[in-house]
Amino acid sequence: MRILRHPSVLDPADRGAVVAVGNFDGVHLGHQAVVAYTGEEARRGGAKLAVLTFEPHPYQVFHPQVPPFRLTPFRAKAHRIAALGVDLLVVLHFDLELAKVSAEDFVRKILVEGVAARHVVVGYDFHFGNRRRGTPALLQELGAQSGFAVSVLQPVSAAAGEIYSSTTIRQHLTAGAPRQAAALLGRPFEIEGRVETGDRRGRTIGFPTANVSLGDYLRPAGGVYAVRVAIEAADGALDWHDGVANLGTRPTVGGSDLRLEAHLFDFAGDLYGRHLRVALIEHLRPELKFSGLDALKTQIAEDATRARAVLAEIADGPGKSR
Repeated sequence: MRILRHPSVLDPADRGAVVAVGNFDGVHLGHQAVVAYTGEEARRGGAKLAVLTFEPHPYQVFHPQVPPFRLTPFRAKAHRIAALGVDLLVVLHFDLELAKVSAEDFVRKILVEGVAARHVVVGYDFHFGNRRRGTPALLQELGAQSGFAVSVLQPVSAAAGEIYSSTTIRQHLTAGAPRQAAALLGRPFEIEGRVETGDRRGRTIGFPTANVSLGDYLRPAGGVYAVRVAIEAADGALDWHDGVANLGTRPTVGGSDLRLEAHLFDFAGDLYGRHLRVALIEHLRPELKFSGLDALKTQIAEDATRARAVLAEIADGPGKSR
């Protein structure tokens, strides 16, 4: 998959693609359905499959003081979209200037003059243009005038009846329900990042941890999780390990900043500076303050035993053979 930061740099061979348009935060099963439908239309017409998205997320631009809420910051989103077999990812820089562009000009400048889309696919709740005046119905009208087809996909529900929704996934994660979130995502929720130097206290009690910054990611419920952790190689290959992680402020040792600290089972290598993907599988307990390091060490051992048991029961998921 090639990533393009502006539609004006598209090669002539890339113009005329079938394009899925949206924010795609989370790249959940509903988003995947949109991309799959787009891919079918692209294959039917012998065209490229493209996704057009916006960075940063428009909500961040309009509400700069809002706490982090992203399910997939750009790097993670690009990984997930590439895995769907997309040929081109067109990334529009979203700022207040782009927000002022009318719906009509967005269609003319971006979809017609930029990518020369032959077919555009959006979800039922897609809005675009100044003051979000552009609706799916208006897009269909403008598409008919401009010579491209528009498909509007209706909401898709999971087996339990929940609509695939980024908002619902966020609610599950902040409630400490990663399995419910995974059911809508189609995979466990992951936090990606480079391992940073911490206070190295974990190694002194027999549980060395890799500290990963949360960055722009949504803050899930604090506490201890059973996790699977991938160590990413330079070529993108992933080496998965079971583990246990704490997401919190470390009150037992007087911590104050929020950290994700993951302990990989049966691993003795150096992880500093490596890029990890930490998949939250099960929330085991809330974060607690203990009387001292001995009590903390005992509890971590119990958490690790429980995490191993939980992970052994799960036959599928990241790092497991399918």
